[in-house]
Amino acid sequence: MTDSTSPPVQPLLSDAVIALRAPTQVWSGRSGDLGASAIDGVYHGDVRHVRAVALTVDAARPEWISVAPRGASAVVFGGLLRALDDPTPDPKVRLRRERVVGDGVVEETLTVISHLDEQVEVGLRVRIEPDFAPLQQIKAGIAGPEVWTAVTEAPGSVTVRAAERSFVIDAPDAGVEVDADGITLRWRVTALPRAAVAASWTLRLDDPGLVVRGTTRPVSWTVPHVGGDPRVQRWMDAALGDLDALRLTLPDLPGEEFYAAGAPWFLTLFGRDSLWAARLALPVDHRMAASTLRVLARFQGTRTDVGTAEQPGKILHELRGEPLVIPGEDVILPPVYYGTVDATALWVCLLADAWRAGMPEGEVRALLPALRGALDWLLHHGDSDGDGFIDYIDETGHGLANQGWKDSGDSIQWRSGELAEGPIALCEVQGYAYEAARAGADLLDHLGEPGSAELRSWATTLKARFAEAYWVTTEEGRYPAIALDRHKQPVDTLTSNIGHLLGTGILEPDEEAEVAALLTGPSMLSGYGVRTMSTGARGYWPLSYHGGSVWTHDSAIIARGMALAGLHDAAATVVDGLLAAAEGFGFRMPELHSGDSAAETSVPTPYPAACRPQAWSAAAAITAAQIAGAQSTLTT
Repeated sequence: MTDSTSPPVQPLLSDAVIALRAPTQVWSGRSGDLGASAIDGVYHGDVRHVRAVALTVDAARPEWISVAPRGASAVVFGGLLRALDDPTPDPKVRLRRERVVGDGVVEETLTVISHLDEQVEVGLRVRIEPDFAPLQQIKAGIAGPEVWTAVTEAPGSVTVRAAERSFVIDAPDAGVEVDADGITLRWRVTALPRAAVAASWTLRLDDPGLVVRGTTRPVSWTVPHVGGDPRVQRWMDAALGDLDALRLTLPDLPGEEFYAAGAPWFLTLFGRDSLWAARLALPVDHRMAASTLRVLARFQGTRTDVGTAEQPGKILHELRGEPLVIPGEDVILPPVYYGTVDATALWVCLLADAWRAGMPEGEVRALLPALRGALDWLLHHGDSDGDGFIDYIDETGHGLANQGWKDSGDSIQWRSGELAEGPIALCEVQGYAYEAARAGADLLDHLGEPGSAELRSWATTLKARFAEAYWVTTEEGRYPAIALDRHKQPVDTLTSNIGHLLGTGILEPDEEAEVAALLTGPSMLSGYGVRTMSTGARGYWPLSYHGGSVWTHDSAIIARGMALAGLHDAAATVVDGLLAAAEGFGFRMPELHSGDSAAETSVPTPYPAACRPQAWSAAAAITAAQIAGAQSTLTT
C-alpha cells in the first residue's frame, strides 16, 4: 500500500485492459470494472470523463475468469455466478460483459447465460462516477475529480456536464438513480431455463473543443496473408487492427487521415510519430502516407517564434487543444508546438518514399511548396550555431530539453553518465537530413524543378563533415557518437541511435557493417530487440525510458536500415528478437519494454508505464513481415 504522504507517481499500464477507437479509449481491470487503478477510466480526447464503473450482481459476486479482446475496439469479459448455481461441480451460470468503443461512444452489454433447468432472477447494478480530469494531471498522478452536474433528460437517460464537455448515459430498460457522487443503473432480469438474457447501456461523449476527430471510413488496406513463421501473421493481424483504431482526422478535413501516436497519452497528431508510423506501414498503404504529409504540410511553419519553436518550413511536433502542462517538470508546451529536430527531414523522406510507392504525381506536385519549405529549413534554419549540423536547443526554458525521438531529459549522456549540454546535434538527424536532401533533389529533378544541385552539394558536404566529427573509439569499439554537444565534442555513449544511420547513405558500406555488428552484439541486443543504450555505459538501466530499454519502432527502424544496407542476416536477427517480444506481449506490442536479456527471462519484462497500442510499434509488424521474407504477400 502506498503511504498517503508518498509523492505522486505516473500510473502503471502493463496490467490494464484497453479498448479504443481514437480519440476515445477505455482502460479497466480484468473484470471490466474501472476505478481500482490510477489509469482506469473512459477518456475522450485529453480528458477522462468517467473515473469509475462498477458492476455488481445482487445475488452473486461475479468471479471473473477470462478477458478476450476482439480487435482493438472491443473486449469481452467472462465471469461466473456460482452463488446462483446448482450443487453440481460444473459452473452453470455465466456472466458475459461485452464492451465496444467507438469515436465518442462506449457500449456495454451484460448477458446472463444459464444452463440450469429452472429460471433465475438476477439483479444487475452498474455504478458510474464522472470525473472530467485532465489527462496530464492523471499522468502526473495528481488528478482529482472536476465539478460536474447531472440532469435526467428522459426515462433511462442522464446528461452529465462539466463546462463545455459532457456525456449522456442511455439505459432505456434500467432504473436510474442520480446522487452527488455518481449515477446508478439497475436492471431486474430473468434468465429462463437454458437461456440467456441481456441488459445494455451506452455512453455518448462530447467535447466541442477537440482539435482532432475520429473517422468512420473503412481502412484502405487489406490484411495480408503472411507465410512462414506464424508469429508474423499474428502480430500483423493485431497491429493492423491497432493502426485502424488509431486513425484520426482534423475537424475541418475529415477526408485526410493520420495515425495518432498512441494511447493513453498521445491520441493526437505528432509529427515524428505519425511520419514514422506511415513510413513503416507504406507496404500496405501509401494513401495514409499521402494524407499524413498533407495534414502536416497544413501546419508547416511560416515564421520564427521562439515560444512555439516555429521556424519557416519546419514540421510540427504535436497538436493539442490547449497548452500541455507537465506538473513537476516545469514543462509548458503551446497547443501547436514545433520542438522537434527530426520531423522536417522525415517529412521529406516520407514524401519521396510515398512517391516511389505509387503516390499519384499530381498529389506529389501539390506538395511542392511544402517540400521546398522543408528543404529550405534543412539548409538555412536547422543549424542554430553554424557548425554545419542540424541541431536543437530549447530557448524558452520550459519546452522540451531534448527534441529527437529520445526526448526525455536524461537521454543524451556520456558513457560516464553525465548529461550532454546543448545545442545538441544528434547523429541520426544528420542521417535523416542527408537522405532528405538527396531524396528532395531526386523529386525536384523528376518534377522538372530547379535546386537539386545545391541540395546534392550540401548533402555531400554534410557526409564529409559527419565522417570527420562523429566517430569515436571506446572500449566497446569504433562507432558514431550519439551526438555532438555544445562544445562540438562527440558524446561517446554507444546507443541505438546509430542504427538509424543505416540505409540513409551517410555511412560507407564498411561503416554500416561495423555499426550492425555492434548493434547485434551482446551489449546492445537483448534477445527481444535492440537496447536504446549499451550495457557498457554507466547510465544503462534496463527500465530506463531511453537509457537501456527496448523500443519496438527503434528496433524495426534499425532492422529496416540493415536490410537496405544489404545486411540481411543482421536484420533477421533483430526481427527474430522482436517476434519473441511480440509473442510475449500477446502480439500487441507496447511502446517499449525492458532491456533485460532473453537469457535471463523467458518472456520480455514490461516497462510498466509504456503506452499501448502505439502507432509506430504497430507499424513495426509490417517491417518485420518484410524482413521475414514475406514481401510478396503484402498488398495494398
